[in-house]
Amino acid sequence: MPPQEPSVIFDQKHASEYDKRFAKLAAMRDALHLLTGAVFADLPTEARILCVGAGTGSELIYLAQKFPQWRFTAVEPSVPMLDVCRRRTEECGVASRCVFHEGYVDSLPPSEPFDAATSLLVSHFILDLDVRAQFFRSIAERLRPGGYLVSADLASDPASATYQSLLEVWLRLMRETDATPEKLEALRTAYARDVAFLPLDRVRAIIASGGFAEPVQFLQTGLIHAWYAKRA
Repeated sequence: MPPQEPSVIFDQKHASEYDKRFAKLAAMRDALHLLTGAVFADLPTEARILCVGAGTGSELIYLAQKFPQWRFTAVEPSVPMLDVCRRRTEECGVASRCVFHEGYVDSLPPSEPFDAATSLLVSHFILDLDVRAQFFRSIAERLRPGGYLVSADLASDPASATYQSLLEVWLRLMRETDATPEKLEALRTAYARDVAFLPLDRVRAIIASGGFAEPVQFLQTGLIHAWYAKRA
């Protein structure tokens, strides 16, 4: 088992329904992609981008269409999710600029350093905090010095009143995914069991401990927080 393996791996049913399920929440995704593009905007014309936990490929496709000479490596442990990612890139005409790797960063073959990396809604599934720090370290080791990381995760202090209030708003938002009351309660349980919610300062410290300069938070959409950082 690779040291950064998360506690959740998405199956065929989840992969096939993922994009449709969250279509009504696309504004949050689009905001993250728009600002990620701004963070990366001054990268080299032929930049190489590492997408860790690429899922169905949404951020990869956005960046590939915006920056037509960039090349991408999609790393994803879920075969069904990676299959959807590959199909979508083919439909969008960007697959020729992509490498698809089933697995984890540690199992990725050696290559030239990447100019930037994304890790969107991935590390919060890593419950062991030392393993989570190693996850970011494995990404830093693949980047050139000064290379960018954009990382987004669910984050908050579960012991705070702020979290409890925002969680209720978040669960109301999840109604937009056509979740039944039973599914919403299951989601509440999953957040307590399968997601490593941490205070924002703790998340920043974990990213930095992986070999990055001070992370900068550049976006919050509900419980999702996003940071960028340069490899130290």
